[in-house]
Amino acid sequence: MKEVTSTLLRSVAPRLSAVPRYSTCRLLSTKPNVSQASSTLPKPRLDYKAISENVVYKSHNAFNRNAGIPTGTVQSVEKLYEAQKTLSRELNAKRNARSAIGDKIRSSRDPSAKQHALEEAKALKSEVTELEEQLSDVDDRLLSLALSIPNDTHPSSPIGSESAAVTLSMHGPHPLPASPTRDHVSIAKSLSLIDFEAGSLVTGSSWYYLLNEAALLELALTNYAMSIALKHGFTPVTTPDVVRLDIAQRCGFNPRDSHADPPVSQMYNLASLGYDGPELVLTGTAEIPLGGMFANKLLNHRDLPIKVVGLGKAFRSEAGARGADTRGLYRVHQFTKLELFALTDEAGSEEMMEEMKRMQIEIFEGLGLSFRVLDMPTEELGASAFRKYDMEAWMPGRGSWGEISSTSNCTDYQARRLHIRYRPSPSTAGSTETVLSPPTPPLPPKSLPFVHTLNGTAAAIPRLIVALLENGARFDDSGNAIGLDLPSSLRPFWVGGGSNLPGRDVVQWV
Repeated sequence: MKEVTSTLLRSVAPRLSAVPRYSTCRLLSTKPNVSQASSTLPKPRLDYKAISENVVYKSHNAFNRNAGIPTGTVQSVEKLYEAQKTLSRELNAKRNARSAIGDKIRSSRDPSAKQHALEEAKALKSEVTELEEQLSDVDDRLLSLALSIPNDTHPSSPIGSESAAVTLSMHGPHPLPASPTRDHVSIAKSLSLIDFEAGSLVTGSSWYYLLNEAALLELALTNYAMSIALKHGFTPVTTPDVVRLDIAQRCGFNPRDSHADPPVSQMYNLASLGYDGPELVLTGTAEIPLGGMFANKLLNHRDLPIKVVGLGKAFRSEAGARGADTRGLYRVHQFTKLELFALTDEAGSEEMMEEMKRMQIEIFEGLGLSFRVLDMPTEELGASAFRKYDMEAWMPGRGSWGEISSTSNCTDYQARRLHIRYRPSPSTAGSTETVLSPPTPPLPPKSLPFVHTLNGTAAAIPRLIVALLENGARFDDSGNAIGLDLPSSLRPFWVGGGSNLPGRDVVQWV
């Protein structure tokens, strides 16, 4: 048995030399095992069996998604999983043998036989310790490799890069002609709506101040989108803007600037300053603290689906990345974001995704925007997404479509890492003959199913402001911006009941 185990371990050793031990992928720190040491959550519970039984699919899927995992990763997981099972069987056999010898020692009255048994127990103890160390090593390496494998992909998702996206539907009025006079930066300056210069001076490039009607517009957009989410049964939540790095990584949120060499993280990490605790980051989206809110929870099936809408700030260092569109508000380091988050059982996640998409369409149609819904291709899917819809609004000043929201079905990818499970409802058949049959016995804890998680953008405020400014600006005969037409759907949420600010005649409701 030991020879078989050694052979299995040697067969994957070359591929493991560059693979870190479990720390859920250390992007922001070189300190060893920070995430593991600081987290109160158990290690992620991944489905190694499913990976091992679908090596060809998992490998092709990672390639189609441009996941960037080393060649042979999936095959290495398969071999390590076999090594893990072999070591577990051998370890259990040794433990059973040690237990039997313990009984023999306690019952033996022959000093010679007892001494022999003690020596045998000592040897077994050493063997058990060695096997435990080997198994622990294999467990860590297996988890580190498996964590790098992305989620499966919906069979309807297009294969390829962003250009392969499929347009599912078009909404709103006919798009305005592209025009540089409708650039939101020049409009904002003309109407004193945004101060980029002060933001740059106080913090740096891609930081900003919203002024006057733009500040009120942020509040109105937030409350407008929140009202629609509440109408559809979502529970309102305000989220922390600082989270443990471990939680962000378990959610699959590890954005990196792929233009950099080597790629660098796009998350902001907080300096320790003598703080001896878990590594903390500024959250990139409210999806992360919303997912963490349910971490290590055992839910009841009757309570599913659970739907929450979270308001928080999003922080992205990607705004300064090379090749990024950094002009104005389109890609900034900090912004207000209203995020939809849902937990369902396995059977309900695809319908929940469609429900969230319909709700997003309702939000953006209510704003009078010209927008389209896209089924995003494999290379545009984050590690956690099984399928993703993007919605893009026409921005005539930019002369292009710009993403204003996305919706992702993450299936059980996040739940396995965050340990979010549910207890199935006892099932009884509906026929008369079986009504009196006993209910299905409860599943043991390790067999309880994981929920499916979904997330979607209800309102990413700067992108919506860009779309509303570029589509709603009014100009004089000389081409100067003199006002802003805003959708009347926002008027009930406008501070002051829709009135213009004193001394300013900027907003008209249409």
